[in-house]
Amino acid sequence: MRLLGRDGHRMLLEYAGDRMLSHDLAEHGDAAATEIAAEVMAKLFSPSKHPAPSDLQPLRTRFSSLFKKAKADRDASEKSLYVEAAATAERLLAEPVDVRPLHGDLHHDNIMQGPRGWLAIDPKGVLGDPGFDAANMFYNPLDRDDLCRDPLRIANMAEMFSKTLGQTPSAILDHAIAYGCLSASWHHEDANAVEESRELSIAMAIRTVRFSL
Repeated sequence: MRLLGRDGHRMLLEYAGDRMLSHDLAEHGDAAATEIAAEVMAKLFSPSKHPAPSDLQPLRTRFSSLFKKAKADRDASEKSLYVEAAATAERLLAEPVDVRPLHGDLHHDNIMQGPRGWLAIDPKGVLGDPGFDAANMFYNPLDRDDLCRDPLRIANMAEMFSKTLGQTPSAILDHAIAYGCLSASWHHEDANAVEESRELSIAMAIRTVRFSL
């Protein structure tokens, strides 16, 4: 999405349209929507002549809630998925495939079809491995848990995003597990047990596919 003008913290952005990727999924199916998402990612991570902004949030900082929850579980001698996911996140942070500006919250309602085609809106401004931006797609749309927990969909999505980002399907799934537990840790902090449980259940489904590869 193009920035047309700026005055301090006020920004004028181009019109992104009113059709979300979730609408396309409902009409044309999940495979078509995933392909569009992959194309948007490819555009987001294409080479740029502009340097990265200096105030982007490092991915390690983004994961702070997961690391906090994992530490609490370790201190309580709980071998939770949070503990496992935190270790996975530490490994991904230590060995990034690449480090680029990230959207930070890419999902079916943040990809819009406008006059210039499909665009990503509402970026969070994160810096890190592009695999992180593929992760949230596994947990969306929010009203389609049948899709989000489907092993075939998980595997197919990992395969497509791996080709787009130049990473292995296993690495993409590792990012997805780490992200899901990060999201669950945010819900834990908000005392939202229902959404925390949802994120963890999908992360477990992704974990099962990850260890079948």
